[in-house]
Amino acid sequence: MARRGGPLPAPRESAIARAAGLAVPQLAGVDEVGRGCLFGPVWAAAVVLPPQALEGLRSLGVTDSKALTARRRAALLPLIERQLLARGYGQASAREIDALGIRAATELAMLRALQRLPQPPNHVLVDGSLPLRPWRGPQQCVVAGDRHCLTIACASVLAKEGRDALLQRLDARWPGYGFAAHKGYGTQQHRQALEKLGPTPLHRFSFLSPELRAAPGGATGESPRPAAGPPVL
Repeated sequence: MARRGGPLPAPRESAIARAAGLAVPQLAGVDEVGRGCLFGPVWAAAVVLPPQALEGLRSLGVTDSKALTARRRAALLPLIERQLLARGYGQASAREIDALGIRAATELAMLRALQRLPQPPNHVLVDGSLPLRPWRGPQQCVVAGDRHCLTIACASVLAKEGRDALLQRLDARWPGYGFAAHKGYGTQQHRQALEKLGPTPLHRFSFLSPELRAAPGGATGESPRPAAGPPVL
């Protein structure tokens, strides 16, 4: 599995843990996917790793999920899962996104992911520059964290693979929109389908233009039941 873009930087977890007077397994990295989609939940994962896994995962090329092809993410997923001490998944639904706004809903998904870890982490590493406001314990924002912290990078890959699997299932529930291909993002294919079919109950109405919200022939039906795998909230 050759990497693009040269060698990855050394992971920062060991230095962050030492500065905080902690061990690496007391850290949790958290990341989200699907923030900019027109359809479906925003999905988050939280990850705890042992220190001995850091260099091995780095050598495999684990990094930001957006920098990996779908094939490479699928190949890395089982290798990552073997190394994990703990993981947690969380979601915020399209309805919650419409009600709360995308930042608060994203924070809710990340908080749920952290709450699903077997025990609360002593220190949370958050990708980006915005703090996770609902988290009451110590945390640290890491700009480009999914390229500099393996816990965040692994969370990014797990969240992406989990959400993509959900969109594959929802593509069968609502055929014609192309969810399996575009994963809910606002591609031309997706917008054309919205113009023809109208929004489904899992579209984010606050993200749609008035024309797309009122498109004729809107799909109806109940939200699908949760499938096996990461929880659907």
